[in-house]
Parts: sequence; structure tokens; C-alpha cells
Amino acid sequence: MQFDQVTVIGGGLAGSECAIQLADRGFAVKLCEMRPQVSSPAHHTDHLAELVCSNSFKSTRPDSAAGLLKAELERMGSVLLDCAHRAAVPAGGALAVDRVKFSELVEAEVAARPNIEVVHGEVTQIPEGHVVIAAGPLCSPALSEEVMKLVGGDALAFFDAAAPIVDASTLDMDVLFSQSRYEEQGSGDYLNAPLNKEEYEAFIGALTTADRVVLKDFEGGDLFQACQPAEEVARTGKDAIRFGAMKPVGLTDPRTGRRPWAAIQLRAENKEKTAYNLVGFQTNLTFGEQKRVFHMVPGLENAEFFRYGVMHRNTFVDAPHVLDGTFAVPGTGVRLAGQITGTEGYMEAVATGLLAALNTYAEAIGAAGVELPRVGALGALVGYATDPATVGYQPMHVNFGLVPPLEDGKRRSKRDRYQAYADRALEALDAYLATRPDLFGGDRS
Repeated sequence: MQFDQVTVIGGGLAGSECAIQLADRGFAVKLCEMRPQVSSPAHHTDHLAELVCSNSFKSTRPDSAAGLLKAELERMGSVLLDCAHRAAVPAGGALAVDRVKFSELVEAEVAARPNIEVVHGEVTQIPEGHVVIAAGPLCSPALSEEVMKLVGGDALAFFDAAAPIVDASTLDMDVLFSQSRYEEQGSGDYLNAPLNKEEYEAFIGALTTADRVVLKDFEGGDLFQACQPAEEVARTGKDAIRFGAMKPVGLTDPRTGRRPWAAIQLRAENKEKTAYNLVGFQTNLTFGEQKRVFHMVPGLENAEFFRYGVMHRNTFVDAPHVLDGTFAVPGTGVRLAGQITGTEGYMEAVATGLLAALNTYAEAIGAAGVELPRVGALGALVGYATDPATVGYQPMHVNFGLVPPLEDGKRRSKRDRYQAYADRALEALDAYLATRPDLFGGDRS
């Protein structure tokens, strides 16, 4: 069959996965990426699939929603998930990556497909023909305006933040210790900066009174809950962050032989462990204040920053009321993918990019679109994001709160219940994939 060209706008996670999947199904793909000609408040490079926030793709546990999503994407043939595994760095039970190597691997996958043409430059008007807009939540103002005209709905927004990254050679390893929570000292994948009660209270006092970049008093709806600035969390109560990002449970300070009052964990950015990010410390503080405040933390007194934390405004569409069940704009040849749809998270962006490719392909061959089982992580997320009954739509990542309850009536522990969700989801997905060799295997010629 002769396939038409598809234009994919945005070279992030969703756009890269979408372009690769379309190319593998015979399309000529024009992949448009505005960087380096035009950058954004959060990007630091001109590479495809740059990770602008954390370098973690979250848990790999089979009884977690994030782990289930990875299992689903593996069955569905995600290329970027494979890149993530190949770029993995130690992170306990999470899949974290060397962000530079990850981008390099994605770019190599794109380059290996001659039917993908990468075009650098800002897209200010939506082109004719089949288009997938995967421009992300940092979509340029000109394109955002065009998207809003197209969907005819309201533009929604929230503030998002990223954590600082520090130079490992400038950390005091006589104070920091290596340990994952509940693992033996020296065996963990994280570094820990321990604080006693007095150090913690002084740090929190400085954190909550430091100068900010975005000068406003935030309300709950302004902030994406999974990436709240640490200082906003700390303002909710003096011990709030000690029960969150700084919880010391499962840790033992080798200097005292006891659990510290609080601790900041640092996760490696690369396999060489030359750079670490401060886990859970995405921030809106000015660069000078970040240096002052974080230098108060034992072991970080002389830390040098490869990258300061940043905060930026993200835009998304009211997907349940302007998109159909395949994230298409009804009556057009345009489909949306990634965080601009309000599906929040790295793997969620990869997943919607994959779905955009599959649904575009299905449309081209006259086949039914993808209808994933709603008992799965991805199927439940798509159901939430495209259900017109969804009220007060806000960015959402996969979670077991979206899936229908188990029907057998058995009483289970939380972990057993989540494992049962995962088992049910994968059984249903396998059964569905077996019915769709047109999209997930077999002869696509």
C-alpha cells in the first residue's frame, strides 16, 4: 500500500515515538522540532527527546501503575522504552536514565529510518494533511494559538518545576552516605544528605522565605501535584516535606548509627555518577537563593550546580471536551499526543505518541482505532482523558485510582490488590493485542 506523508510537530518523547512508529508502518514522516532555532524556558539542549525535569521514568515494580504501564508498552512495541532500558542508571526500583545517552539513542533510532525527515524550525501554522501535534506543554505561543483555534476550546495551564543537578566531585562524601531506603549502607543507588533537627529547621526556614522567580501565591489548582516546588510543599507545614521528599525512614547515618531527623536523597544522572539531581527538590527559587539555601545542607556546603532548578508554565487542552477517543480533533486530519493532551509523565507521553501513530495508521488503512481495555493503566488513562463526563480536567498520570475495581469481592492488602490489577490488565491487553494483528504485528504491507 502507498502511504501518505505525516507531519509530526515536536521532537520530544511523544513526537519521537510517534515518528518512529509511523516510519516503521511505511509512512514518510516529517518530524518538526523548533530547537535550536527557538528554545523554551525549560530546555537546555537541541537534542530529540530531551528530559527537561527528572531523569526518572518512575517505578518498575509490577504491582505499581508506573510499572504496569511499562509492561504494557513493552508488549505494544515501544521503541523509546527500549532506549530507556539501554540508557538506564542505578535507581533502586525505578527506571532512571543517563539523559544524554537516552537522547543519543533516540536520535540514532530516528536516523536509522530514512523515511523520517527531521526539520528544525518553529511551526507557526498547522500544515495540511495528516498531522500529529506533540509539541508538549511548552508549545510555542504562536503554535499554541493555532491549536486553540483548531480545537475551539479553552487553554488550560499549570505550573511545573524541575530539580537542580549538582557536580558529584564537589560533594562531601565524608558526610553523604550511599543507601537506598531499607537497604544496607553502601549498597544503595542513592546518596543521602542527613540533617539533624536543628539543621532541618534552619533549612526549612531558609527554603520557605527565599526569593522566588515566579512571584505569586499559588493555589492548589495552579500546581501540578507530582512536581510541586519543594518550598510550596514546605509552606504547608514545618514537617510536611519531612514526611515526603526528605523522609528518613529506612536510612541509617553511619556517623551516628541512627536514623537522621531528615534526609535529602540524590540520584545519579549518568552511569559515571559525575552528576546527581536532588530528588523531590524541584524549585521556583532564584538561582542565587538555590545556591545559598542548598549549601546549608550537610554534605552540600560546596556543591557546584550543573543546572539550577527551574519553574515554567505548561499549557494543555481540555481533552475530554475537544478531542475524540483517539486524541483526534473531530473533522480534521489532526491528532494530539503527549503532555499537551493533559496526560502527564514521561512514559505517558511515550504511550500517547505510540497511540497517535497506531490510530493514524488505522485511519489510513480503514481499520478500527485502538480501543485498549479500560482495566489497564494506559486504557484507564485514555478513558479518563477522553471522557466528556470528566469535570475539572487537570493533568493526570497513570494510577490505579483510574481503573475499575476488582469484581471478585475478595479482601486484599494494598500490594496484593495492585498486583491483581496488574495481572488483570496484562491478561486483558494480551487478549486484545491478539485480535489486532493489523496494528501490532503480522503483514502490514
